[in-house]
Amino acid sequence: MIFDMKKMALAVGATLVLAACGGGSKEAPKAAAAPADGGKAGPVELTISCGSVGQDFEMCKKLTDAWSQKTGNKVKLFTAPNSSTDILALFRQQFGAGSSDLDVVMVDVVWPGVLKNHLLDLKPYTNGAEAKHFPAIVANNTIDGKLLAMPWFTDAGLMYYRKDLLEKYKLTAPKTWDEMAAAAQKVQDGERAAGNKDMQGFVFQGKAYEGLTCDALEWSASFGGGSFVEPDGKISANNPKTAAAFDAAAKWVGVISPKSVLNGAEEEARGIFQNGNAVFMRNWPYAWALMQKDDSKVKGKVAVSALPAGPDGKSAATLGGWQLAVPKYSKHPKEAADLVIFLTSPEIQKQRAIEGSYNPTIPELYKDADVLKAAPFFGDLYEVLTNAVARPATVTGDKYNEVSAAIWNSASSVLNGKASGADAVKKLEEDLTKIRRGDKW
Repeated sequence: MIFDMKKMALAVGATLVLAACGGGSKEAPKAAAAPADGGKAGPVELTISCGSVGQDFEMCKKLTDAWSQKTGNKVKLFTAPNSSTDILALFRQQFGAGSSDLDVVMVDVVWPGVLKNHLLDLKPYTNGAEAKHFPAIVANNTIDGKLLAMPWFTDAGLMYYRKDLLEKYKLTAPKTWDEMAAAAQKVQDGERAAGNKDMQGFVFQGKAYEGLTCDALEWSASFGGGSFVEPDGKISANNPKTAAAFDAAAKWVGVISPKSVLNGAEEEARGIFQNGNAVFMRNWPYAWALMQKDDSKVKGKVAVSALPAGPDGKSAATLGGWQLAVPKYSKHPKEAADLVIFLTSPEIQKQRAIEGSYNPTIPELYKDADVLKAAPFFGDLYEVLTNAVARPATVTGDKYNEVSAAIWNSASSVLNGKASGADAVKKLEEDLTKIRRGDKW
């Protein structure tokens, strides 16, 4: 499917503007002055943190090796934690100490504003390369006129499902959460009766971390409950629709979802699904390519759709995406910036889209025949992205981390059976009001 790229750029722009993280941290230690040539003549050694989820590490090594062969420089890979919450905590600790251990880092779409005092302005190094990317993502990464990160990939939450099992039980892809729960129950019961005692109906990110904030936002928005904190700064969490969304999700646990989902993130969900033991899975686009590998037990059996809608027929997907940045404490800023430009180039983004199903941040790649052949669902991402909802990072600024923790703890309390949806959102409103400390964020 070839769609209007200008329209897509505008649609992605509309959502990404909302995802821009405002505010900032306390004043950072000043970076040691580094010469423009990276500090010395000849090859240098860089350390990059570029993800540990799925095939991220393997692909990062492959691509950084290619850059090393091209430039003569060496690259070491730093294995970051799987949880984005833990990654941010690690970065803030290292940057707060002015550490030069990391030369290139992968940052979430909601982090540029939070880390603005610690990141190098890349504009002097790009030669205008940022113009090839979606303007709104570049705008998201530009703080106070400084380009603090280059777009690497964008994404949104998706529903994966076993098309072979739905066909077996004469079911169609569910349009609503209720339909999903009913289909998951029917297939789960049937497969268990047939001998697969490990079959689960639905797996998702239920651990108390940033991933649960993303899931909770999708539930709330699809039920018409909003995004907890609205773009105008109003706290909207305490409403019956969000409460109903949380209660609906809680009913899945121990019924169509294993209780272990409460301790699981993206990779735990993928592991269950890819081993053939789940009917439905909420995850990000990266999982698609892994499903197609020869060692995947579900190769050729998986389809992807937009996430189910709530009672009013609205589907919502949390906007995600990652960028590459250079900490201002790097001893080799020139080389580090060159590595960032290489990894975010059209050629490398195309390779990553084909081999890893990472959504490009370059519009022209969405009409590339090779990309669409490797990841056919990319052709339908326009609709998903137009429905994407941004986490409340822009309006809450450097308080977003506290806001997100309050959201995932609220959702977790309902999933774990410690609170009703109504009680949880009431407490969430109280917690968010305390975090705000006044009329403005």
